[in-house]
Amino acid sequence: MAKQQHSAGWVASQKRWLLAFLVMLSVSTLIAFFIRAAFDSCDRNLDVVGKRVPLGSPIGTSPSPLRFMKSKLVLLVSHELSLSGGPLLLMELAFLLRSVGTEVCWVTIQRPVHTDEVTYSLENKMLDRGVQVLSEKGQEATNIALKADLIVLNTAVAGKWMELDATLKENVPHLLPKVLWWIHEMRGHYFKLDYVKHLPAVAGSMIDSHVTAEYWKNRTRERLGIKMPETFVVHLGNSKELMEVAEDTVAKRVLREHVRESLGVRSEDLLFAIINSVSRGKGQDLFLRSFYESLRLVQEKKLQLPKMHAVVVGSDMTSHTKFESELRNFVKMKKIQDRVHFVNKTLTVAPYLAAIDVLVQNSQARGECFGRITIEAMAFQLPVLGTAAGGTTEIVVNGTTGLLHPVGKEGVTPLAKNIVKLATHVERRLTMGKRGYERVKERFLEHHMANRIAGVLKVVLQKSKSHSDA
Repeated sequence: MAKQQHSAGWVASQKRWLLAFLVMLSVSTLIAFFIRAAFDSCDRNLDVVGKRVPLGSPIGTSPSPLRFMKSKLVLLVSHELSLSGGPLLLMELAFLLRSVGTEVCWVTIQRPVHTDEVTYSLENKMLDRGVQVLSEKGQEATNIALKADLIVLNTAVAGKWMELDATLKENVPHLLPKVLWWIHEMRGHYFKLDYVKHLPAVAGSMIDSHVTAEYWKNRTRERLGIKMPETFVVHLGNSKELMEVAEDTVAKRVLREHVRESLGVRSEDLLFAIINSVSRGKGQDLFLRSFYESLRLVQEKKLQLPKMHAVVVGSDMTSHTKFESELRNFVKMKKIQDRVHFVNKTLTVAPYLAAIDVLVQNSQARGECFGRITIEAMAFQLPVLGTAAGGTTEIVVNGTTGLLHPVGKEGVTPLAKNIVKLATHVERRLTMGKRGYERVKERFLEHHMANRIAGVLKVVLQKSKSHSDA
């Protein structure tokens, strides 16, 4: 009896240790998603063997391609401050610039009247790293805008900021020549003149994929009768922090075991996951239809496979939207509750990437502008089953790092067949994952993104200077 109690106590202790480790790792991963920068403010220095080494230039690494931005004043304008991709991406840029000594100021257009927990947390992360957070209106914001060497408007709707304040509105002609407009949207409802009427006069636009850039060029000309400014395509990159987790075999194993245990999934089972905010445009409904069809194919062909599961990461358990209800009703109707798992929305995606076997990127219509979760999954050596649309086509090499299928209902059966293919051919699945990882290492790392952004900023600053001199 004493032995059994001791054994039970030891197991409980091990589980508590595992959970504590997971929480610690998850928190650090969450911070990585927020800041994507490994160093504190560049105003601090580290004394090493009698030499002053800036913290922004770690020993043994090449200097940042953004170092020419030292002592520049940059104003970043975000339409909102939330846990969505656009604001977090702009925060990444803020911290990359701070790491080389840039003076960075931040304005949020749609700031809540009463500061919520998310806004408070994100603003404090910026303040801790030396980013000045300003009110969206008033003399201070106007003064900073006029003095700034560069203004970055983030997302298509951020242009509204220049109309919020009478003083700002008066100075629009002086501001536009030093504006870089960073666009991430692919949806048609963003093509309104109220949003983008100033686009032709800015120094340049920066877009996350070639297909999105081409779409904006054609759409603005045909629908709005305006011409895009000089446009730069900048593919995104994975942070050093995410890559550290992805390349840590022990951490991945611990995360995999814990997540699978929490889902009630065995180590040998196959997990296919879609990781996106739950909405019709992200295609969770079509994915579940494909998954159900794949189960039927396995049964019809009498294939001997490990048990297959689908994981939908990105649910909102509190909102109970009509679409969310549709998904759950479908699962119930098809009696596959033991195969489909819903996980609440989270920024801490690393545990789920460690736990799954295949990522499904099923965004519909024109697809994703880029789709960062795709390169994050590839960093974890996961093959990707993606729609042949948008930025996914510039990331996934069809047949090499994953398999592509059509958007819409026409893609349901092809995706189902692709699910079965990867479930059946283990070696092919693993090889695709390895090749995806190699592709990430070749072109989708933080330093690749920093190099691409540096090239854009040099051109925009030169344009601004030429205009100022004229």
